[in-house]
Amino acid sequence: MQTTTRVAVIGGGVVGASVLYHLTRLGWSDVMLLERSELTSGSTWHAAGGFHTLNGDTNMAALQGYTIRLYKELEEITGMSCGLHHVGGVTLADNQDRFDMMLAERAKHRFMGLDTEIVGPEEIRKIAPITNLDGIIGGLYDPLDGHLDPSGTTHAYARAARMGGAMIETHCMVRETNQRPDGTWNVVTDKGTVHAEHVVNAGGLWAREVGAMAGVYFPLHPMEHQYIVTDAIPEIYERDAEHPHVMDPAGESYLRQEGRGLCIGFYEQTCAPWAVDGTPWSFGHELLPDNFDKISDSIEFAYKRFPVLERAGIKSVIHGPFTFAPDGNPLVGPVPGMRNYWSACGVMAGFSQGGGVGLTLAQWMIEGEPERDVTAMDVARFGPWISPGYTRPKVIENYQKRFSVAYPNEELPAARPNRTTPMYDIFTGMGAVWGKQYGLEVANYFAQDGEPAYETPSFRRSDAFAATAREVKAVRQAVGINEVQNFGKYRVSGPGARAWLDGIMAGRVPDEGRLSLTPMLSPRGKLLGDFTISCLGAELFHLTASYGAQACHMRWFGQNASDDALVENISDQLTGFQIAGPKAREVLAACTRTDVSDVRFLDVRRLTIGMTDCIVQRVSYTGDLGYEIYCDPMSQRALWQTLWAAGEPRGMVPFGMRAMMSLRLDRFFGSWMSEFSPDYTAAETGLDRFIRFGKNADFIGRAAAEAERAAGPARRLVSFEVDAEDADVHGYEPVWLEGEVVGFCTSGGYSHHAGKSIAIGFLPADRADEAPEVQIEILGKMRSARVITEPLFDPDGSRMRG
Repeated sequence: MQTTTRVAVIGGGVVGASVLYHLTRLGWSDVMLLERSELTSGSTWHAAGGFHTLNGDTNMAALQGYTIRLYKELEEITGMSCGLHHVGGVTLADNQDRFDMMLAERAKHRFMGLDTEIVGPEEIRKIAPITNLDGIIGGLYDPLDGHLDPSGTTHAYARAARMGGAMIETHCMVRETNQRPDGTWNVVTDKGTVHAEHVVNAGGLWAREVGAMAGVYFPLHPMEHQYIVTDAIPEIYERDAEHPHVMDPAGESYLRQEGRGLCIGFYEQTCAPWAVDGTPWSFGHELLPDNFDKISDSIEFAYKRFPVLERAGIKSVIHGPFTFAPDGNPLVGPVPGMRNYWSACGVMAGFSQGGGVGLTLAQWMIEGEPERDVTAMDVARFGPWISPGYTRPKVIENYQKRFSVAYPNEELPAARPNRTTPMYDIFTGMGAVWGKQYGLEVANYFAQDGEPAYETPSFRRSDAFAATAREVKAVRQAVGINEVQNFGKYRVSGPGARAWLDGIMAGRVPDEGRLSLTPMLSPRGKLLGDFTISCLGAELFHLTASYGAQACHMRWFGQNASDDALVENISDQLTGFQIAGPKAREVLAACTRTDVSDVRFLDVRRLTIGMTDCIVQRVSYTGDLGYEIYCDPMSQRALWQTLWAAGEPRGMVPFGMRAMMSLRLDRFFGSWMSEFSPDYTAAETGLDRFIRFGKNADFIGRAAAEAERAAGPARRLVSFEVDAEDADVHGYEPVWLEGEVVGFCTSGGYSHHAGKSIAIGFLPADRADEAPEVQIEILGKMRSARVITEPLFDPDGSRMRG
């Protein structure tokens, strides 16, 4: 056996084989795969083998499209068959909410280049004639849907990898993974030790166990999954062509032709987690005992939807485990806190996503960053707070909701509340309706007497509309207060702190007592974060950014560390409040003996507020006069009592994230992972105005940013006023101009201050200045929209900066 390699991929399922192939495809030939048994000896061999492009995240959908298109290329490269059946597929909608979701997905597909189609009942009857259409409103047809041979496809990946120089060692059990002082790894197997520069965990059902060898917890859990293959059915084998796939979300089922019969699988509500305390190493090509009891309700529903099933005998039952992450997406990328350790785990839909996962990881390893934003499957999207006790109920919830409607405002209840601030009980008593971010409970809005304590999920304006309007009005007319816990916060200290910040941030590093706004760029000039830097001393800085990006940002800081600058994640060591509105200064002045009249916009001060020592920053995401006030979490309740006592007589109200996201639209402020993400550059989004090109520092991404400044971006972010009715833009709606799709929306909503529907999105740079009349497709309807350039509130910034 080969004893040295550049990359050791652990796991010989479809994902491990795809990673191995893509590493060779991108130029690394000295790579090897270690498999304890035979290739496919996990969940791969018993998979139903279906593939589709439908995914709520557009980048995931694009990667699934890449995966599906790759199969013909694999066949051409290797001469092997993947057993492809491109039969197309239709997803059924039996109520308006399901149909709204399909309309929204179809709209996204327009600018993604995916050729899906909304179809009505009569068209469905032609596509899938075995379907009982009672109650069906319509559906979404995807010609790329199909299925394949799982074993043949995995072996095609493997052969293509071998052709590129890769080695594959089967019947080779990994016992240990031990890191050397230089960051490389000793992978100890029952055949000897392999010295590898990089390790990739593609362990599938055993990914938790493989991770534990390196001291890493992967938030994964296997679930039992069952599908049935029927005997021959005349309505199927007498057809001239293979029957297309049918996804029936109401019945939690997927169906396709299998030989002369049908294959139907279920995501039942009475589901069962498997191997709760660990996957046995002895498990391999076995199946689980049949369990018809847990799918009896699903089968009964399926008989009504597809009556031919009731007359068909059962040929075989496949009941095996699949591994899920808490949100159902894969765990891919460099593991935070580890050197040269990579994840390719939790790929539940391996034959829809395996190719995209392999490509993404190979790009990340070889080129330093993937070509598109892959936050939805980044292993760093879960923080160190996650535990098996959290993972299991979230995985069960995700399994149960596999075919449920995914609403843009939905807050899922499993494993909550988990992480809370000292204000949780106080705000709950004030009517807080909670959402979550990165495991933290965050107030979305505050319900008053008679208002529902739960926001009904919807694609249209929800029952939080009135409460949100009330909170926005209070901020604009008096003063509002909300928590600042849901900011990521970092302390940078040491003699090299300023120089380090100048190198990793593209913008200005402020003088003492001031703060600045700056993008953080990748080497290709893509956005990795939008930060506030506060200078508290000659060698002390505080940074704030997105709370949900903590692990991603700390991973990047660690990869670009300096010996004389210490970076600490203090996100949960500082908390506090934001106060905003025309009376915000008056409230602050009433709470401290220090004169605050000279605290300028973008100033940062240390102040004692009541009994509490605080850091106060003159800045507000509401676009209003406002202050961010940070304190020790142990003092947060005392700080609240001080601010509330001064604020309540002045009309202070607590406000939540729904109001915050409406208020920011008044000033066209972008939001992380909407307007600002690794898919976009600073020049495209307007963040280039914060880049300090004149500073004497070769900051990361400088060359790319300068090249784009010289050439100009191909597209630009603009704001629109939309003639909407009961539904606003959420994100990724296509923008039409002169009969063609020319752009897409990044986010939007309703400005309660202006009483207008607002959207933010991209237009070609040469069209953005024309302020054209465009149309935005919202839930299948064309809505007229106009580019607007003057903010809806405080257009000259006099209140925000005054």
